[in-house]
Amino acid sequence: MWATAVGVARVRALETEREDALFRDPLAQAFAAAGGLWPSSPPPDDEAARRRRLAVSFSIVIRTRFLDELLRQASASGVRQVVLLGAGMDSRAFRMDWPGGTRLFEVDTAAPLDFKASVLRRERAVARCERITVAVDLREDWPGALAAAGHDSAVPTVWIAEGLLIYLPEEAVELLLDRIGARSAAGSRMGLTLGSRGVIERLGTDVAPGSAASMWVSEMPEDPVGWLAGHGWEAVSHTLRERAAAYGRPISTPPRREERPGGLISAVRRQHASRFPG
Repeated sequence: MWATAVGVARVRALETEREDALFRDPLAQAFAAAGGLWPSSPPPDDEAARRRRLAVSFSIVIRTRFLDELLRQASASGVRQVVLLGAGMDSRAFRMDWPGGTRLFEVDTAAPLDFKASVLRRERAVARCERITVAVDLREDWPGALAAAGHDSAVPTVWIAEGLLIYLPEEAVELLLDRIGARSAAGSRMGLTLGSRGVIERLGTDVAPGSAASMWVSEMPEDPVGWLAGHGWEAVSHTLRERAAAYGRPISTPPRREERPGGLISAVRRQHASRFPG
């Protein structure tokens, strides 16, 4: 599944080339090229696939900007630990300005981290914070691996799960939230992207086997704010349409259904759990 991260890098590289780019990711093109998706990628098979690619690409651009802002706000509030879950080709350690003392943990399996390391060496990229990679499968004891790598659960952390939860079954999502909560001191923050209600039916059906959309299994709960409150987080939910308009990149087509709670979530930890699920 990690190869989809190279496709995300291609989207970020294309956005970086725009004059009105919502962010700039200088390493994205190198990741896409190393993965064989630059300067071009195979064209979609049909019109439905083309529309699906455009919709997914647009959501990647908006969510990237959204989470960039969340991370800046967390840093401004004094948070100096960052954990990227399923980090993929994320280059925030290299492209964002971090306050002194920031430690950024990239958690992913060995394959994407090794691929990424080879590109970073070739590009002679230098991180702007202390960057620590943690090679572990999120289905295994990643909290233990993270702790062994130096993460301190006694001080606040900002957690990012970008483009991840849609690939996890509901019980795995719940376990992930429990594990995050168990390592989150009060004042910790979290940024999540969730599959909006109905997205699998709209974009995930009749797709090619092995494609990213064919692996989507999880959509957000009916009440994401209430769901996260049950996990000890005070959350705010945003729709893609709302954030796109705020960033000067409005969606021109009218909504095909009533606007539901959105799939871009920012949250603050108000309590610390004493238990540490495995």
